[in-house]
Amino acid sequence: MIQFKSLNTKKYIKAGKVVTPDTLYWKQLSVPTLVKEFGAIDYVDFSPIEPHYFAVTCSVRVQIYNPITKLVVKNLSRFQETAYGGTYRQDGSLLVAGDEQGLVKLFDPSSKNVLRLFKGHKAPVHRAQFTQDLVHIASFSDDRSVKIWDIATEKTLHTFAEHEDYVRAGAINPKSTDTLISGGYDGKIKMYDIRTKEVSFSIDHGSPVESLLFLPTGGIFISAGGTEMRVWDAFAGCRLLTKVSQHHKTITSLRLGSKGKRILSGSLDRHVKIYDVATYQTVHTLDFPNAVLSLAVAPGDQTVVAGMVDGLVSIQNMEIHRKKSGKGKGPADLSRRRVTSLKIDHVVSDTRLPKLEKYDQLLRKYEYVRCMDLVMSKFYAQSNPEITISVMQELIHRKGLHRALAGRSHKFLSQLISFICRYIGEYRFMRILIDVAAALLDVYAATFHEFTGELGKDFIRLAGVLRREINLTYDLLELQGGLELLETAAAGGESNDDYHRFVKGESDQLKQSAQAKESSILTV
Repeated sequence: MIQFKSLNTKKYIKAGKVVTPDTLYWKQLSVPTLVKEFGAIDYVDFSPIEPHYFAVTCSVRVQIYNPITKLVVKNLSRFQETAYGGTYRQDGSLLVAGDEQGLVKLFDPSSKNVLRLFKGHKAPVHRAQFTQDLVHIASFSDDRSVKIWDIATEKTLHTFAEHEDYVRAGAINPKSTDTLISGGYDGKIKMYDIRTKEVSFSIDHGSPVESLLFLPTGGIFISAGGTEMRVWDAFAGCRLLTKVSQHHKTITSLRLGSKGKRILSGSLDRHVKIYDVATYQTVHTLDFPNAVLSLAVAPGDQTVVAGMVDGLVSIQNMEIHRKKSGKGKGPADLSRRRVTSLKIDHVVSDTRLPKLEKYDQLLRKYEYVRCMDLVMSKFYAQSNPEITISVMQELIHRKGLHRALAGRSHKFLSQLISFICRYIGEYRFMRILIDVAAALLDVYAATFHEFTGELGKDFIRLAGVLRREINLTYDLLELQGGLELLETAAAGGESNDDYHRFVKGESDQLKQSAQAKESSILTV
């Protein structure tokens, strides 16, 4: 019995994402474990010492989590109002946080005791960090000031009141004990020198500054505000190096990963973008269920934690894939072993034919009109366009496309024209859809003047789309000719004049054929 050969619909393969080492590396992050907290997650910070606990600041407390068990090990709740910006010291032995009352509190994470209480700000303190000498604290407040505190005496060493709006971001230079920067909602970024107690530089980010980050070298820092990151050279008078805009909503947090070789940015658009420090190009993207307010990365990328606006904390650990040696010996394996040990006298082949798809059955019966109706349905045309294109190609090979298109209703023709206009720009489908459009115009050329209303506008739209594709072909041919001339000149091949005449002749022939098609379309 002769078997009908089913339609091959696997020839159109979408271009997948380029798999890079970064993609493979960050794909090793485990499935997120979501922990629910009360209130938005203001800040997340990892301890620099093992086992790298992380502090989550939200509501009226700072909670310290174990990244392995995902459980709370300490609860710092000595706040009367909202806590902000719980940050570890560089040696992991102390933790500092601000609050809604304008206080700055210093904690011993191991005992939960408040060691120092710094009073002086007149508005909430959203960020506080330790300086590199480990004996001072810099606090950034909504009272538009930045204060430097002495841990031993609880006294203010200096106050910088240079901003004109809330100060919500700050960063300490990792290579200098005397340099820090602050960012305000006035869009300004100030660099301070603690030794001279003066502002070294003042630059404009252009949007309210949400986060600041120094690179490990200390000579370059990054500011985030609005949907844009800006990279500045601190050694060259805070000169702007580049702008990076990969988010479509406000960037809220910046962090370093991969030992300072990668930058991570969290945003209200629910994404975390990972950039290469050398090129500032996006190498990977992490997706989250809600807007990201805070972000932290453990040393060695062991854990990535994101805090969200709805109080969810996402915890992802880096998994190490190991090949398992040895095979399972479950019931299936044992039964398979018993079956293979039997002696077989004769094998009876299965004569049942594979079940054909509906469109294959219609093609087998030469019912081209019904087959075209089927593949132009919503299921195929929108969700599986490659099947629709494959059927169209098969009808062209069978010389049955004209018959399938003739005598159609206005609704079907409008649907077909919309399908052509939508997918003709894709290289996978372009050649076939051009032939389908030409066949459609051939079938209805004599009755085109009868089409009025929406259908007439659809045919005019089809002509416009074809004209646009032709113009694009012209531009690409010119670009191809220019690139080939450059390659020939660089390689020192044949004469440039001869090669130019050859390329020009080929381009002219292609343009003439394209102009002929265009004139026939416009005439119709």
